[in-house]
Amino acid sequence: MLKGMMISSVNMDPVTNSPIIILKEIEGEKTLPIWIGLLEATAIASEMEDVKFSRPMTHDLLKNIMDKTDIKIDKIEICDLRDNTYYALIHLMNRGKALTIDSRPSDAIALALRSKAPIFVSDEVLNKSKQIEAAKESVPADKSEQGKRWQDILEKLNPEDFGKYKM
Repeated sequence: MLKGMMISSVNMDPVTNSPIIILKEIEGEKTLPIWIGLLEATAIASEMEDVKFSRPMTHDLLKNIMDKTDIKIDKIEICDLRDNTYYALIHLMNRGKALTIDSRPSDAIALALRSKAPIFVSDEVLNKSKQIEAAKESVPADKSEQGKRWQDILEKLNPEDFGKYKM
C-alpha cells in the first residue's frame, strides 16, 4: 500500500554533512529520511522557497519540456530500498497513455514539487527503513577513541540541531 507523504524539511545532516530530506506521512506520524546530493537539495529547496532563476535549471527545463509535449506527472513513488539506496518511479500520463520512469528519489521529488504532483512511499520502503534504523541501534558500540568521540557527539544532539542547517 502507498502512503501519501509531504516534505517535512530539507536539512544538512550534522553527522555526515550531507543534505537530507525528511518526508512525513500526510495522514500519520511516519517519517522517511533520504540523504540526497547537494544539487538536488538546492533544486528542492529553491522550489519550496519559490526562488526563481533568470534561466531554467535542469528540473525546470524538464518540466517545461513536459508541459510543451502534454506530459503530466500523475504521482511519484518511492518504491524500493536496496543496499541503502532508495529507488523511485515517476508515473506519467501522455495523451491518455500511462508511462512509468525510473528515477532517483531526489529528482522525482524536485519534479513533483514543480508539477504539484503527490508523493507516495510504499509500506515496504517504510518498513525496510525502520529495519535499517533498528539494526543500526543494535550495533555494538565502537570502543575506540574515535568511536567514543562520535558517541559523545551523537548523544548531545537534539532534534532541534537538525533544523539549524536549513537549506
